[in-house]
Amino acid sequence: MFPFSRTTSNRHKKLFSAFRSFFHFLPVQIACRRMSLPGGPSESSALGSRVTGTLFGNRKGHVHFAVQEDPKSPPVLLLELTTPTSTLVKEMASGLVRIALECERTMNRGKLFLEQVWTMYCNGRKSGYALRRICSDSDLQILRMVQAVSMGAGVLPMDEEGADGELMYMRARFERVVGSKDSEAFYMMNPDGTGGPELSIFLLRI
Repeated sequence: MFPFSRTTSNRHKKLFSAFRSFFHFLPVQIACRRMSLPGGPSESSALGSRVTGTLFGNRKGHVHFAVQEDPKSPPVLLLELTTPTSTLVKEMASGLVRIALECERTMNRGKLFLEQVWTMYCNGRKSGYALRRICSDSDLQILRMVQAVSMGAGVLPMDEEGADGELMYMRARFERVVGSKDSEAFYMMNPDGTGGPELSIFLLRI
């Protein structure tokens, strides 16, 4: 992982805290153990073990999760979570969020990233669904706006705020762990390399 100075690390921690503080919740640091995944080859093994992950969405709208090989590359995966942005922010105030996305295994299953519909569980509770999306021009515009951000959180300036409120984002490097062609996990990497991941996202085909 790219080395961070103490000043840079503190600045990034403040940015993550700022993302939480939009709803005035205080973060609590909680370490977590990583979920073990069944072993085997992966159909998306060309993607590296370190990826860029971006969560973004209007304050009153839904959360989107984009996975990129690097900040300048097109997203290899874009999911729209039915969870409202405000709800996810509240969950992150606990200091630990584990999102499990599950889909049904079929006889003619293809690549894991091409699955269209996922059942979503957040910290063990069923929280609606996630839908795979084709990246639109507006999605690409948002990713271009945060292209220079390697890790941080904030609010993006938009021409029109709209009924769903301002557009919030959080961007970080994620460690990608492949269990098999039916299971992958993304662990958010802390800037200073200490403690457990505050955000983990699991893709499971069962």
